[in-house]
Amino acid sequence: MTIFEPLGVPHHWQPSPLAAGPFAGLQGGAVASLLTAEIEAIAGPRKWGSAVSATAWFLRPTPIAKLRTRLAVVSEGGRVSVVDNTLWPDGEEDPCATVRVTLSRERAIEVPGFVDGGGDSFDPTRFPARHVQAARGRPWFMDAMEARAGDGIAWFRLKHQIIDGAGPLSSVLGPADWTHGIARPFQNVVADPNPNLTVQLLRRPAGEWVGIRAQSRWQPASGLGIGSGTLLDLHGEIGHVSMSVVLVPFPKSASVAN
Repeated sequence: MTIFEPLGVPHHWQPSPLAAGPFAGLQGGAVASLLTAEIEAIAGPRKWGSAVSATAWFLRPTPIAKLRTRLAVVSEGGRVSVVDNTLWPDGEEDPCATVRVTLSRERAIEVPGFVDGGGDSFDPTRFPARHVQAARGRPWFMDAMEARAGDGIAWFRLKHQIIDGAGPLSSVLGPADWTHGIARPFQNVVADPNPNLTVQLLRRPAGEWVGIRAQSRWQPASGLGIGSGTLLDLHGEIGHVSMSVVLVPFPKSASVAN
């Protein structure tokens, strides 16, 4: 099962219930993953190389409805290509989200004296599994993942593909979108949506697990904040995530249980 199902027309998608957010509409990480996965799925034939970074902007809530997307090549050729992908509810004119993905052809470079700082080893399965329930108890994006946490790291493993042909970066975006919530300084007092999301990869993740060593900062006086974190796989650092945070009153009817 994929989290977004193709509708038989290119760039038209039906989100499954597993793409939902905790309150209304789709989870931003699911939307960013879809838009990035579409680009990764055609990167091979276009000889763009690997997706090394993505920045998503969430322009308005994305409804649980049929969706359409449109790719636009910003720059193509040489070592680096840049591609945009934008999403609309089918039949509407105002977009809900857009991503800009940077892709690069990998090329080994010899640097005398350089030593890779790897050597870490992690085992998320030694920590208990965690389940976070959405408001009203309905299925949501977190149900598409196995989640564990310990030693200051939150670990996620996607149990379903975003779309057929999805690549490494799109598999990281979903977990990365939780970063500001993992390090939230207060629970269930204000909602803290992120209007954007940026992920940069140092290397491709090895295996299915993605870890986040997260931190966040809030300024209630301005209603703003930031979230950021180091991204890991079982062998060490793979990249970085950051996002802006907008603080809004917590929905009184919401109930989210850990």
